[in-house]
Amino acid sequence: MNISKRRYDLDWLRVIAILAVYFHHLGMPFNGDDFHIMNAESSKLLDDIMVYFEQFRLPLLFLISGTGTVLAFSKRTWKHFFKERTGRLIIPLIFGVLFIVPPQTYYQYINEFNSYWQIYTEGRFETNHLWFIENLYVISVIVIPLIIFLKSKKSKKFIHRIEKISSYKLGFLMGGLPLIIFTVVLKRYYPTGSSSLANLSETFFYTYFFISGILFASSQIFWDNLKRFRHFHLIGFSISTLLFYGYYFIPNTMVEPYLTLSARWDIWHTLCCLLGWCFVLTILGYGQVYFNKPSLYLKWMNEAIYPFYILHQTVIVICAYYIIQLDLNIPAKFTILLVISFFIIVVIYRFAIYPFRVMRVLFGMKPRKRPLNKSQLPTTYIKNSGFKI
Repeated sequence: MNISKRRYDLDWLRVIAILAVYFHHLGMPFNGDDFHIMNAESSKLLDDIMVYFEQFRLPLLFLISGTGTVLAFSKRTWKHFFKERTGRLIIPLIFGVLFIVPPQTYYQYINEFNSYWQIYTEGRFETNHLWFIENLYVISVIVIPLIIFLKSKKSKKFIHRIEKISSYKLGFLMGGLPLIIFTVVLKRYYPTGSSSLANLSETFFYTYFFISGILFASSQIFWDNLKRFRHFHLIGFSISTLLFYGYYFIPNTMVEPYLTLSARWDIWHTLCCLLGWCFVLTILGYGQVYFNKPSLYLKWMNEAIYPFYILHQTVIVICAYYIIQLDLNIPAKFTILLVISFFIIVVIYRFAIYPFRVMRVLFGMKPRKRPLNKSQLPTTYIKNSGFKI
């Protein structure tokens, strides 16, 4: 395992991926899908844009989580790793299901409740957007034997073979073939987009990206080749984008006479996998060039982004419930929802979560580091920071 130093590009990509999820959920009340709160009117243009970003925002997040898992494992035994994952994922999941998600249920079915507390008396608890944490925990635990294997000397031949494949221009792109084949086959038996772990097509899809992140983190050669072939991967991403939207917009009447419904879905799932895979390869290459730099803003955002994720959908649903009732057009409502929800999330994080030890644990944050006193500071730090010795 070679991720021993802080990778700022991966930190940036994690922040960007979660903000992409936030923006996706901001658009959900207005795109005509079946979200918790829906505006009376919907935007086809917004839906056309969102369907594109859907193909890679979560795959990127799972892949980054896979690389982060390797980093977490490198400092711990598997028992310590299991304990750490449980603390940072299961505690926020249980807390979220009990206290963060219920307002979503209440506002979604507000006409069915006499009071908010009816949710608790009837036990109507759901995971909603916290399915990501649930899936991440299960996948993280299942892959422990794989990580132990990759850390051992027995994995050298295996890693060397993949390193050799990745050194070819088409190597990484070929790595997307198993993703496409198995997803297309599994979609025939598990066709829904349900995020339940029992939905094997979706579970396989996200696990593939997670394990890819683990493999990429197992050798510096993979990162070097991702960087080296980034322009080629960008071409692949551009072509997959054209194919995706070309097929998305082609009228059904043009293909229906020649292809069965099953074949049309196979093509659609193939293009979705191809687009997602090409995107993550491209962004991992360019990320090393443009994002791998320390930043004070990144440090703040990296610490805040997990509580931000836990809070965001509940705040969006509550705000959207009132905003969609305003006599305004969709862009105006979207903008108001963006500004108000972002402000509320940041205020809750800064004043109700960040300073308090218990809240930090409940939201999966690490304990705050106590500031060092003067006698504990290194001499060079004292000199550079202006302290008088």
